[in-house]
Amino acid sequence: MIEIIDKVTNTEVLEKAVKRYREKGIILPTFKQMEDPTLIPDKIVKQLKSIGLWDNHPLNLFRITWKNEPVNHGGGFGGVNYLEIPKEISGVDAKIVMILGKYFPTGAHKVGAAYGCLAPRIITGQFDPTYHKAVWPSTGNYCRGGAFDSFLMDVTAVAILPEEMSKERFTWLEEIGAEVIATPGCESNVKEIYDKCWEIRDTRKDAVIFNQFDEFGNSAWHYNVTGKAIQEVYDGIKSKTSRFSAYVSATGSAGTIAAGDYLRTLYPQVQVVASEALQCPTLLRNGFGGHRIEGIGDKHVPWIHNVRNTNVVTAIDDEHTMRLLRLFNEKEGKAYLKSKGIAPDLVDKLYLLGISSIGNLLSAIKTAKYFEYDKDDVIFTVATDSAEMYESRIKEQEVEKGAYNQFQAALDFEATINEQSTDHMKELNYQDQKAIHNLKYFTWIEQQAKPLEELNQMWYDRGIWDKVFHQPDRWDELIEEFNDRTGLLK
Repeated sequence: MIEIIDKVTNTEVLEKAVKRYREKGIILPTFKQMEDPTLIPDKIVKQLKSIGLWDNHPLNLFRITWKNEPVNHGGGFGGVNYLEIPKEISGVDAKIVMILGKYFPTGAHKVGAAYGCLAPRIITGQFDPTYHKAVWPSTGNYCRGGAFDSFLMDVTAVAILPEEMSKERFTWLEEIGAEVIATPGCESNVKEIYDKCWEIRDTRKDAVIFNQFDEFGNSAWHYNVTGKAIQEVYDGIKSKTSRFSAYVSATGSAGTIAAGDYLRTLYPQVQVVASEALQCPTLLRNGFGGHRIEGIGDKHVPWIHNVRNTNVVTAIDDEHTMRLLRLFNEKEGKAYLKSKGIAPDLVDKLYLLGISSIGNLLSAIKTAKYFEYDKDDVIFTVATDSAEMYESRIKEQEVEKGAYNQFQAALDFEATINEQSTDHMKELNYQDQKAIHNLKYFTWIEQQAKPLEELNQMWYDRGIWDKVFHQPDRWDELIEEFNDRTGLLK
């Protein structure tokens, strides 16, 4: 049966972690503090005033939240960082709102997902920071987040990612001191990552693998932290006639999309929309292939994806995301948008959208058109990271296609946004959902040796997902006990 992490399993290992963290001055934040930073002790908030957002300092664990002040150094906490996309850009009447991952440490929200995987193992004595190494298999930001969290939690990190990912990722990982393993292929070559994990399991006894695709701590973090962040923004912007109509997320590891499970408990009518690349339409057509929407590794259905709560699948052409990456970031592209009467301050904020974020935006537009949403409908989605992660990709586009100009900007705006249609998407019925769930068998039972009873439990046991998503309630109790034992908050 699916493991629920709710108790200490090795008191000797736990004591080693307590002793090490007492010596290193490492305090663990609770999930409630990530949801609501006003719960963070004042002395920690004051100390953060002298610490940069990306500094390798253990107190930056308390900046794993959507509510960081949007500054690079010494910031406090406020509301959730978000960006509204107006009709002048989207071309639809529905309000599209994107919460922003740029202001997490490392510039992406994956530090939260990684913490949701590592912290529960430490506080229950399943991971020994004095001996074990944390292995972070990923197609991008997750291994960055895992490496960052590991450094702050005095853990040696091993990052695994495809060799064709952007060079910014590799450079940063090497700088932070992670062991980096590059596997063959691109964004969609997930199996090659899994193969490397099996090799590590067989050869390195000190390695503990935190696979974001099967670690329920990933989805539990998003259910509790991302889901409630979105709820807070909606409560702040809604009018008397507003409808929370849809939540859009790239499938990726199925962590971020779990926020939709939380949102459906509040707004049962919400459409949870999974976004993927047209060049690799795994959910839409059982398809395969390589693509350039970095951060949404695919060709399989993640173990932790609660497919019962996914209502729509959309597939986005990766060429559209790359063209918009240039439009939103090149000087001539921004000049064109401003010439159309789009507010300059908004245009200057479009760099907050990375490649997969642009894919999410396009899926939100498709969703609005498919369901014929009007001005009272609100669609939420996530900008997981910003264009700062992809500067090398912009330069590559310039080398391949030449200097950017406003004529090309006009073509890109028309072709990628104005002409975005409702093709390459599907509204799922019960049997469609079950068919997608059944695809897990081939990756997880045949290749990864998961128990078949767990696969069936995820579909037929209506209560298991509620238990999975509410584990942080118990984890917070264990985190508080752990911090009490270190004595660092006294």
